Amino acid sequence: MYKCKICGNELNIIMSFGKMPIANGFISSISDDEFLYDLILCFCPNCFMVQLGETVKPQMMFNDNYHFISSTSKVMAEHFEDMAKEIIDHVSDKKSPFVVEIGCNDGIMLKHIAAQKIKQIGIEPSKNVAQLAKEKGINVIEEFFNLNTAEKIIRDYGKADVICGANVFCHIEDLNSLFAGINLLLKDNGILFFEDPYLLDIIEKTSFDQIYDEHVYYFSGLSISELARRHNMQLADMAHQDVHGGSMRYYIKKDGLGAITDRAKECLSQEKAFGLQKIESYLDFKDKVDRICQDLKTTLAKIKQESNRIAGYGATSKSTTLLNYAQIGPDIIDYISDITPTKINKYTPGTHIPIRSHEFFTADNPPYTLLFAWNHKEEILKKEKEYRKRGGKFITYFPQVSIE
Repeated sequence: MYKCKICGNELNIIMSFGKMPIANGFISSISDDEFLYDLILCFCPNCFMVQLGETVKPQMMFNDNYHFISSTSKVMAEHFEDMAKEIIDHVSDKKSPFVVEIGCNDGIMLKHIAAQKIKQIGIEPSKNVAQLAKEKGINVIEEFFNLNTAEKIIRDYGKADVICGANVFCHIEDLNSLFAGINLLLKDNGILFFEDPYLLDIIEKTSFDQIYDEHVYYFSGLSISELARRHNMQLADMAHQDVHGGSMRYYIKKDGLGAITDRAKECLSQEKAFGLQKIESYLDFKDKVDRICQDLKTTLAKIKQESNRIAGYGATSKSTTLLNYAQIGPDIIDYISDITPTKINKYTPGTHIPIRSHEFFTADNPPYTLLFAWNHKEEILKKEKEYRKRGGKFITYFPQVSIE
């Protein structure tokens, strides 16, 4: 029996993916020992939070060798530049404004704030990417954010006008400590906004590869509203984002400091209409997941039977869930192309598919390529137009399997 990490209520199990390795745990040798845990998706009928039943210690996922570097995507670079512009506009009338980003990664967003000489601090526990942020002129605290971190920042720098985060809040298991720290650190008229993969998109698209160890939570406006209320804060606005296969940006203010927008009300109405507040709406999720896996394996097996090679594109964290649950290994996927230096010449967690450079992929010119980084599909198809002109075809699998 699992208990809700937010309210302590008993959780309902949506589905189990079985034993999984660390999603970003790319290994140097197939003989390396790998940590395994039970990947189980659950729902809280009390506070509506969808979450993992079993979690992995943060230090096992976010450490000196963290493999996710935000700046490798041009689309994400543009997205975070736009986010920075929004923050700069928001603080334009503030005297000596102060911005805090929780989970700043390599400084892809905060560098634009620093360039405007706005006081800023990034919180980043993974030392290798924190160093990249520091090289961009960003002030970085190398630790996990909690109430103690908030007290330290207030003592040294004062309270914040804006606290933000992107694709990080869903990683933090102790959200109650996080929000307690934010409430303390945020000025009375300040604003918190953060974005993460959106639960409604995941359920509608059956994009189950978004479910892995780093993503402890799968947020909706309904669950975030409940979480904010527990900490004397309120959901003020919501704005859907196209990145990461569908994300939602949530705007939070201190309680009583403004009415909820019509846009947010509409989002909440859509969530209620879909049924994100009741377990019955999730009960067919496993059947949809299994159908996609079977369709994909059938498609790949047919291609292999015709003596065709299949490469992968993007050694993503998401692909760990797909490959291990669907049991797709190096007998089907010859290798995966990636541009992240720390991943090249390593092997995928659990399934041990070799990872090769993009240069290797270009020279090899495989006839078929399984697109694991499907959330960057538009950007990748433009980048690989020459590969496609030479006859190369991409295979995608959400919302259904297709070849183009």
